[in-house]
This record gives sequence, C-alpha cells and structure tokens, in this order.
Amino acid sequence: MNYRHEFHAGNFADVHKHAVLARILVHLAVKPAAFRVIDTHGGAGRYDLRGEAATRGREWPNGIGRLWRAPLLQPAAALLKPYMDAVAAFNPGGELRTYPGSPLIALSAMRPQDRLIACELEPRAAAGLKVALRGDARAKVLAMDGWTALGAMVPAKERRGLVLIDPPFEAEDEFTKLSSALGTAHRKWPTGIYLLWYPIKDRNAPDALARRLRRLAIAKMLRCEISSGSIGPGLTGSGLIVVNPPFKLENELRVLLPALCQVFPFKSAWRVDWLADEN
Repeated sequence: MNYRHEFHAGNFADVHKHAVLARILVHLAVKPAAFRVIDTHGGAGRYDLRGEAATRGREWPNGIGRLWRAPLLQPAAALLKPYMDAVAAFNPGGELRTYPGSPLIALSAMRPQDRLIACELEPRAAAGLKVALRGDARAKVLAMDGWTALGAMVPAKERRGLVLIDPPFEAEDEFTKLSSALGTAHRKWPTGIYLLWYPIKDRNAPDALARRLRRLAIAKMLRCEISSGSIGPGLTGSGLIVVNPPFKLENELRVLLPALCQVFPFKSAWRVDWLADEN
C-alpha cells in the first residue's frame, strides 16, 4: 500500500491516530518526571490542506474537516480537546488550512523538561520536518530510517515515554516489521508505551499482525479500530495497538471512538479489545 501522507493528511485515520496519541500524552504529563517521545516515521511535520496534494486527495474534509465543525457533546468533547487545541494552534483564524503531523501533536502536549526525537528518511519530508520543528529546544530530527532508529533509541534516557511507530506501508513487509520491531524494542524497554498504527484494507494483514503480536507474550496490548467502508484506494479502516496503555485509556476510547464514528460521513464501526491483558 502506498501511503504518501501529503495526499491523506487530516483524513479519518489521522484523526483516529492523533486523537489517541493526544490522550496518551495527557496521561504521561500527569506525573512531573520528564518523558520522551520517539516518532519513528515523523513525516513532513505539517501539511497544507489547501495545497495541490491535499486538494487532489480530498480526504481531509471527511476527517478533520468534519470534526472541526462538529458540535461535540460531553464527555467526548473534553477527551478530544487536547487534540483539537493542537490543530487549532496552527489555524488561528478559525479557517482550517494546516494540519499538524504527529511530531507537532506531540510537542503540543510536552512540557519544557520533555523531549522529542522525530525520524524521517525520505529527503523532502525530512527537510520539511526540520523546518517544522526548527527553534524548539525540546525536539531533535534525525534523517534516518525509522526501523533502525527504533533499535537505537530505546530505552529512553528518561525511562518514561512513548514510541510512535507509524510507517508509510509502502513496502510489502512492513506489517511483519511492525511486530518484529516491537518485539525487539520491548525486550530492551519493557516499561515504555508503544503506539502502533496500521491501515486496514481487508482483515488478512491486521489479523495476522494480531496473531504475531500475541506470540510476543507482552503483558498488556490494547487494540482499537475504526472501520469506514470503502472511501479511497484500498483504505477501509484504521487500526492502533497500544502497548502498556495508561490505566484510563480503555474507558476513554469507548467514549471517543463512537463519537468519532458519529462525526464521519460514512457508515463506520469501531471496536476496542485486548490482544493481551495480564489481569
């Protein structure tokens, strides 16, 4: 699957992924001790929703475009506020023109003592990422392969933090890499939080991924998915795996996901379940 992100920025999968990312960061920031975020595939950092690629893709109007205008009810509105505030910071006039990628979503929730490492190998995207994060002392950009970086960057010096693994899925073996890389990283840093994103075209690859992850014998793995029907070239859903999820996250997702499904214009469904739960 080719997932050139400038065509898809702000779509329903981004909303799903970044809303959950923002919730995890809220929980990390509750404790005063510093934490680190490692974003293995950081992309370009920010995306012009009125640019040629986003205009041609026309996916964001049915994602962040819908959520931007939606009258949200509590408690979903409160759960989405950190994410929506991060997006609003890049659209101060109230007109939605810019979408922040995961490194900027992360920075929006980070404090002066926290640190971000964002990796990106593709030269044009890496250059954009450096521009997007320039001047922020909390952030460092590495122009390197995210899979290589994952092995080199864990455990985090702060001993607390989150690893976001969000590859472009341009190579056929990236579903396999997702499970093998997590296994290696988790052995080195078993207390870290890991957030893995994957696209859903059919059930074969996601279900095979779940079977491989269960064999890793990791104590706590929470899965959440949004299925949207056929809305684009092959993408029918968005999936996330959270390893070592914060205690309250499961209940939050059971509020958050149905609220998002009500906002999206297509017939959608959601699920939250455990691939592994030590309890």
